[in-house]
This record gives sequence, C-alpha cells and structure tokens, in this order.
Amino acid sequence: MNNTNDVNNPLWDGESLDSLAKLASARFEWHWEDTAIAGEMRRLAVASDPEGMLIDACERQDAGEEGVIDPFWATTWRAASGLDHYLNNLVLQDLQVLELGCGTGHAGLAAACRGAHVVFTDGVTDPLILVKMSIWQLRNQCQVRQLRFGIDQLDGQQFPLILGSDITYLRNLWPELNRCLHDHLCAGGQILLSDPYRIIANEFREWIQNHGWVYQEHKIDMQDDPTHPIRVMQLTKN
Repeated sequence: MNNTNDVNNPLWDGESLDSLAKLASARFEWHWEDTAIAGEMRRLAVASDPEGMLIDACERQDAGEEGVIDPFWATTWRAASGLDHYLNNLVLQDLQVLELGCGTGHAGLAAACRGAHVVFTDGVTDPLILVKMSIWQLRNQCQVRQLRFGIDQLDGQQFPLILGSDITYLRNLWPELNRCLHDHLCAGGQILLSDPYRIIANEFREWIQNHGWVYQEHKIDMQDDPTHPIRVMQLTKN
C-alpha cells in the first residue's frame, strides 16, 4: 500500500486564501455558501454547478475518456448534516479525527469546530482545494490529504474516531473501504458512517458485520425534512 502523496501540504506552506481561490477557479466554478455547522452558520466553499459537472463527466466517460471520476463530492449531502447533529453526543476536544471521502468537508469541519484535530481526506484532489478554503480559520488543527481506499495509507497513523458521510453507496469499494477502516482505526476507537437510509447501505450494514465489526445504528431526525431521517452506523472492532 502506498503512503498518501503530498499534493496537499498539511503545513499549509506558501498558501493563502487568494491562491487557493485562484486554483479552484481554474478547475471549476465555485462560491461561498452559508451552512449550519456545529450549531452556527459558517461558510463552506462549494462547487456552483454540481449537476453540470456530473453531466460533463458522464459525457466524457461515454466518449471513451479514461480516468474520469464522477464528481459526487461537489454536492453537500444531508448525511453530513445528520452526522454533524450526532457529534453533539461526543466530547471531541483535542481528539484526533479522520474524515474519509470528505467532499465539502462538512462532517470534518463539524468535528473541528467542536475542538477536534481533523485530517480531511478524499480520493480525488479537486474537493480538497475547497476544503482548505472552508477550514482556513481552523487550519492550525487541520490537515488535508488525498486518500484512495485500498491504495493509500496515512503513514501508519491511526485515529480514535473516523467519520464518513454517504461513502457506502458503491458496492465494489466496500472491500477497500473495510481495509482502510481497519488500517486507520486505533484500538478502542469508533467509526461513524452516515447515510439517508439508502437500500444499498442496508446491504452494507449486513456485509460489514461479517468483516470484524460490531454494529450499532442511530436514527437522526432532521428539521429540514422530518419524514427523511439520517442513519448513523457506528462500528467498533470485535
């Protein structure tokens, strides 16, 4: 397994908000969006046209272009808000936290706002540019790294808490995700994975319990749509 490449220096050397904004603008359209995080309105840097980006990726794939990845990271999913609400139950001050498939970074930022030291990771680098902007004021307690399930490893680092929102929807990635979880969770730690009760995640719930995990499930009712709660899947090692 490879160590993560250092496309995003965790020490923030030579970077500024302006340089990150220019880098993002060269890649795609983006804007600041006020978002409720950890009980307060905070600014998230988000892609302006996630649907258009997905259509473009699909068209390039249909044309036979290789290596094109669907930009699901460009949307802020409700599962991240649900996980944010669940974090109210935990004491996170000075806790070392890993967020997998961070996308916009909502869940990891929710942990950082509660005092955690967070490593934000995603399998592609475009969202990590925006994440660096969103967490700028908390950069002294945050790192941003690329981590591809089954390929990269964070230099042997292990964490007492691993977060992931809506990262269980691709069945073919479950073995790599499982390996990543085992590699990066420290003894006695826990994993929190959220989703909007997807059918595929029901399958994941059964699958993951056969791979060395104790499973608990929590239902998070959401004010924006009480009829569609968010599920938080809690995993601990056997």
